[in-house]
Amino acid sequence: MHGGPSHVDTFDYKPELQKRDGERLPFAPAKNLDPTATKQAKLMGSPWEFKQYGQSGLWVSELFPEVAKMADDLCVIRSVQSKGQSHGQAVCMLHTGSDNFVRPSVGSWVSYGLGTDNQDLPGFVSISPPASHGGPRNYGPAFLPAAHQATTIGRNGKLEDGANFDFLKPKSPRDVQFAKLEFLQRMNRGHLEKTQYAPVEGMIESMEMAFRMQASAPDVIDTMNEPDHIRELYGIGTEETDTFGRQCLLARRFAESGVRYLQVSTPNVWDQHGNLVKGHEKNSLAVDKPIAGLLTDLKQRGMLEDTLVVWGGEFGRTPIVQGSNGRDHNPQGFTMWMAGGGVKGGYAHGETDEFGYYAVKDKVHMHDLHATMLHLMGIDHERLTYRYAGRDFRLTDVYGEVVKGILA
Repeated sequence: MHGGPSHVDTFDYKPELQKRDGERLPFAPAKNLDPTATKQAKLMGSPWEFKQYGQSGLWVSELFPEVAKMADDLCVIRSVQSKGQSHGQAVCMLHTGSDNFVRPSVGSWVSYGLGTDNQDLPGFVSISPPASHGGPRNYGPAFLPAAHQATTIGRNGKLEDGANFDFLKPKSPRDVQFAKLEFLQRMNRGHLEKTQYAPVEGMIESMEMAFRMQASAPDVIDTMNEPDHIRELYGIGTEETDTFGRQCLLARRFAESGVRYLQVSTPNVWDQHGNLVKGHEKNSLAVDKPIAGLLTDLKQRGMLEDTLVVWGGEFGRTPIVQGSNGRDHNPQGFTMWMAGGGVKGGYAHGETDEFGYYAVKDKVHMHDLHATMLHLMGIDHERLTYRYAGRDFRLTDVYGEVVKGILA
């Protein structure tokens, strides 16, 4: 959810914030924020009503009525902390574990550690990644072998049925395509042998993958063969939910076909420094039904127990008002949730303070979140390393603890 959705308006209910709306924050706000907002430090209660859902009684605001129906499948982590007060820092921290250095993305580490489950498809696919705040860094391999970069589909735009993927359709017969590829690869292998230039090896592998994808990917990408009730489940065909619905359905189809890691992104739309109500209502309407549809579809296909779904933005928003009706960035304490893949359902982990500003109980740093994600995929984050420039690197650098309290 690029831009940073507000946790105190979605999944972290704060009665005291509602009660003391308009009063001054009784402790010091975080530094490096809007000085006007932090000087007055005026609390702003949520404009939306919260209710408890499911047997678990998890609190969810009216912004996410469809996801709320899946409350007993959600593992809500209310004490996430990250590094980076700006979008660029925090987005890269979310996707790579570093707020400033160029490092491999989470999906690249998973692809490197687990490989692909389908030799005709890549191990990592990024669907409509944002171009801003890191761009390719957020799905790139950095110093890992180039083959572990994500294959991207779309960017900040709509995914229409098959319209954007004509490039995958062969322009000549299969045997002719194969002969062309063999000729090209002989030259590439000769160049690699002569220069020992590592990126050429990635080029060779990517061309071979592209050849295999010509036969397999079009059927996976084409969602027109899905029955109408499944397309409706994701909100496809309805203007507000069509774009993200297509992205979520495509993610399910890729996961079903053996792709290890899927990254599905909104554009940078959640950054409501002003007009919180208008912005968050528009954004939540666009993603609520598609996300609930994805969870429902995975569950009814028996896939949710083997598929880890992770939801969140690069940070949350402050409980104090910015301007007259907005919220500033807040990496000090915010909410993300997981579902399936070996986590507890209907469970809330950790807490922020009574206003939702700072994580205060069972804190989960982004390094801890990454360590836990890898653990749930069967990987020890301390052992998944790659030697580069004379030292061993890993996704969690020298940090990270598995959050055992959320494991089923």
